[in-house]
Amino acid sequence: MTIGVGGSTPEQELAKMQDMSGGVAFIDDADREARLDKARALMREQKIDALYLDTTVNLNYFTGLNLKLTERLHGAILPADGPLVYLSPAFEEPKTRSMLKIDGDIRVWDEHEDPSALVIDTVESLGIAAGRLAIDPNAPFFNVDGLRRSGNRYELVNGAAITGACRSVKTPREIALLQRSNEITLEVHKAAARIMREGIGTVEVEEFILEAFRRLGGKAPQAGRPIVLFGEATAYPHGVDYPQSLQDGDMVLLDIGCFLGDYRSDMTRTYVFGNANPRQREVWELEKAAQLAGFAAARLGAPCEAVDAGARGLIEAAPGFEKDYKTPGLPHRTGHGIGIEVHEESYIVKNNKRPLEVGMCFSIEPMICIYGEFGIRLEDCAYMAEDGVRWFTTPSHSVDDPFGYEA
Repeated sequence: MTIGVGGSTPEQELAKMQDMSGGVAFIDDADREARLDKARALMREQKIDALYLDTTVNLNYFTGLNLKLTERLHGAILPADGPLVYLSPAFEEPKTRSMLKIDGDIRVWDEHEDPSALVIDTVESLGIAAGRLAIDPNAPFFNVDGLRRSGNRYELVNGAAITGACRSVKTPREIALLQRSNEITLEVHKAAARIMREGIGTVEVEEFILEAFRRLGGKAPQAGRPIVLFGEATAYPHGVDYPQSLQDGDMVLLDIGCFLGDYRSDMTRTYVFGNANPRQREVWELEKAAQLAGFAAARLGAPCEAVDAGARGLIEAAPGFEKDYKTPGLPHRTGHGIGIEVHEESYIVKNNKRPLEVGMCFSIEPMICIYGEFGIRLEDCAYMAEDGVRWFTTPSHSVDDPFGYEA
């Protein structure tokens, strides 16, 4: 039997768990003010006069205002010079004011009024009669279209050059939150492996994972469920729409993560329930080598695509595997940035020329998919430090001892 897999029960594992969320500082108002200052500096460099933030993670990132996206426009305007101005439905103004972490005026619109006109009127009131208005890249189309119709005196540009540039380079406090979030996730992985037994269903494992995160202090994502796959279903990168039951010799793939202080973890472990056969062993070891090749290619100043090329090249050179996203092989990018979203800038993919710099955080997960047999993904997140790349958590050790208990 694979070391660390099986031998326990959900009840035994949950009883041992203690909250791991203490002792790490969360994002505070001083952090948010620094983010706003950085955004303003970038706006001035790029000759952007104002940035419109919609009800997205970007609004939360810069202001701490965490609102639910609806059909009603709700957001903020950040001028290149000057304080924030918030935008709210009139009947939501008291609630919005009670939630503010960064002070600012609130402009409101009533139900019969055009909220896009309020945005443009607000920009004009800030002394910006014409110029470049950057739009939150996550804003829904109906709001962007409304601004396009109402603001024909302005050049509307993609705000990703501001939001992405700020969010993709993390501060030490952000890295500490990501570190703890990943540590919690690794503990859940270890516990989930121990509850595996023949006949257990994927739904039971999913429910255990969600409860384990709660016990350990990590907030489970509101949308979606953990990816838990057995057997042939492990070949599908984002899972299947039917439950499975674990059988001896099955490959097991768990792709899970949590929030801590708004910061995400994302980690995948793949191992065999029972003993690995020669085919499983060979592919697992190739996957492990590819992940390490991607890590080795992550050097300060190297382009993001170099990490993808390092991992992908090893898989494509192996006998029996295809090139250019074809299967059997690696059908998707090698990784993605991680922070307040599980997938964010910068992406570890061919043609991304952005140089790796201190503070960038990303996953390395060059999955091998063999449809009709199984898939193997080993995913860990890493970050760029002053002395080079570092893992947040220790990657899988070996096919026989994935968690390194006997390393």
